[in-house]
This record gives sequence, C-alpha cells and structure tokens, in this order.
Amino acid sequence: LHAVVKGEYPCAYEPDPTRFTKQVDAFIVADSINFPESGGIVCIGSSSMRMWHSRIEKDLAGLSVVARGFGGSHYSDVIYFADALILKYSPRALVIYEGDNDAAYGKSVERIFNDFKYLTKLCRKRLPELRFYIIGAKPSLARWDIAQKMQAANAMIRDFCQDRQGITFIDIWPALLNASGMPRVELFIQDGLH
Repeated sequence: LHAVVKGEYPCAYEPDPTRFTKQVDAFIVADSINFPESGGIVCIGSSSMRMWHSRIEKDLAGLSVVARGFGGSHYSDVIYFADALILKYSPRALVIYEGDNDAAYGKSVERIFNDFKYLTKLCRKRLPELRFYIIGAKPSLARWDIAQKMQAANAMIRDFCQDRQGITFIDIWPALLNASGMPRVELFIQDGLH
C-alpha cells in the first residue's frame, strides 16, 4: 500500500523498516477516508512523537497538523517511508523527533547526523520551500548511559541548522535536566524513557 522512496540513500536500511508496515498502512487507510489538506505541518518521529498524537492538535491549536509518529523508528525509517508519510501531503513544515532510538541501536553519531542530512536533502529536493523543525534527542533516565552520544549527535545537527534558512533546531535537553545535570524524574512516565 505504501510508496517507498527509491533513490541514492547511501546506507543500509537498518534495522529493517518493513517492521512498520502495519503502522504505515494504518495511516494510509486513514488517508483514504480523510486525506489531509496540503500545506499542513507533518509531525513525524519515534514514540516520543507518537505519544503526543492524543493531544497534538490541542497543543498546536490553529495549525493544520498531520500526526505521523511511529514508535521505535529511526531516521532511516523516516527516509524509507518519506513518500508515504511526508511528501505526498505537500506540507509547508516538518517537525521531526528522532535520534535516541538510533543511538540506542548502536548507530554512530556520524550515521545519525548523515541520516538527518539525507532526509532534509531528500525532502527539499521535492519540496524546496519546506521548513524543518528538528527536536533534538532528549536525555532520559532509561538511556542515560548513551547521553553523551545523543548530545554529540544533537550538537552536529544543531550546528548544521544554525546557518541554514528554514531549518530550526529545538534543543529540549536543558529543560529536561535538574540542577544536578540529571534527567528530571518527575517529567518521565514509569518506563523512564518517555
């Protein structure tokens, strides 16, 4: 049911993105019933984005939002499903939350950064005016052991965004830390990740 981006993605799709076929197909079925108007804001990413679905329209009231988070995803998964979950909507903006699953899986900082860059290039090729809002990977209790890796990837992405038009990095890291520099326990649910 879904179109996959064919192109020159320089990396292996790893882990296998087809593990999300059912979730993506559910979005496609929803589109067949009520296709979103073009020019909206696609919000895509892993479970931190997916768990926002229940109240994203209220939180972003007044904006036309297309919620397309799918839990456990990596940047490579978003690239794989870019046609089905981003490009076909002709959005004016894309809000992305990815990175911590990539790091937890063992992908290098450079791989995370390069996948991020590839995704922006792929989308801009088809939608030259598309604006990007990149939410940096968050610190969490569950993944504190890879915090330095996530911070390093965030720094590379932030630096890339600084000098470019229409691409904004949203740094949520400091807001989630307490005075001791550790994740604020009260902000997380029981799993210590979300």
